[in-house]
Amino acid sequence: MCHFTQRGSTFSFPKICNVFWRFHHTSTSHLCSCSKTISDEKYQDPFQLGRKDLKNLYEDIKKELLVSAAELKEMCDYYFDGKGKAFRPMIVVLMARACNIHHNNSKEVQASQRSVAIIAEMIHTASLVHDDVIDDANSRRGKRTLNQIWGERKAVLAGDFILSAASVALARIGNTTIISVLTQVIEDLVRGEFLQLGSKENENERFAHYLEKTFKKTASLIANSCKAVSILGCPDPKVHEIAYQYGKNVGIAFQLIDDVLDFTSCADHLGKPTAADLKLGLATGPVLFACRQFPEMNAMIMRRFSKPGDVERAWKYVLQSDGVQQTTYLAQRYCHAATREIRKLRPSPEREALVHLTEMVLMRDK
Repeated sequence: MCHFTQRGSTFSFPKICNVFWRFHHTSTSHLCSCSKTISDEKYQDPFQLGRKDLKNLYEDIKKELLVSAAELKEMCDYYFDGKGKAFRPMIVVLMARACNIHHNNSKEVQASQRSVAIIAEMIHTASLVHDDVIDDANSRRGKRTLNQIWGERKAVLAGDFILSAASVALARIGNTTIISVLTQVIEDLVRGEFLQLGSKENENERFAHYLEKTFKKTASLIANSCKAVSILGCPDPKVHEIAYQYGKNVGIAFQLIDDVLDFTSCADHLGKPTAADLKLGLATGPVLFACRQFPEMNAMIMRRFSKPGDVERAWKYVLQSDGVQQTTYLAQRYCHAATREIRKLRPSPEREALVHLTEMVLMRDK
């Protein structure tokens, strides 16, 4: 039997399914136990706590992207318009504060730690630009993509430019360990994209393949950025691992919910077309779970939903199955794992905000 192992977590598809069938029959709400975890804690709004450290974030990113070419500047400004939630930088600065307080009760974010937050957002945005080119996407965050406005070639170059500027900012931190940790993210993004281009015939391998792709394309950035700021703020390797594991588990849960929203959210609300993954030939969590109830989906998965009617049939099968619910349960388990990790740090408002963030990931609708 094939297993997926990623820094301390081992999963197999039958094991996952058995666990979630028990969840299905004993839980009346897919968020119930996670809500109980949070209800006894003093409420901490992650975005409110992180706001101080994220002030002028996009202005600072634009300073890193100083360029004389007017068109390239316009393309960069188009994505860094300050309207995003800055989800990843917010996690990074909260983790920085939580680790600093844990180590020596320091309540300030170091300049180098804030730089990691900036770099994380730049790497993330560059990956979105490249993803949109690969997927021939026409909308992102509710507006047209760079490749639709300026064309594929210029969009690729804009993504490359953002990535190179992030690398310069990373080198400026002057810490070889941090450089090593964050360049791993870039390698993982490329490897994750290659994983997404492939598929597995065996269903156990297929689910492991999906989870590994999810880690590399989404969770690695959050995990390694959290690890980077913990290294800058605390010398204890155990704290570095806590930060990494929290980021990894939250990152995977975030993507699992994203995959659920592809089936449950309307296009206007989501900011991009629904069923986008099916149209790209991708079998995400809801599809893989649905395949257990509708084995005829296997053939569609292997041909990447390429025949006329495949996307519509697969969509119908997913909604008739418990695929959406099971994927949500899986995200909930990853959020529980993240909460267990972060609670190993000393109590602080930032630690509780990171706990609360796991519930926000599960509750988000776009």
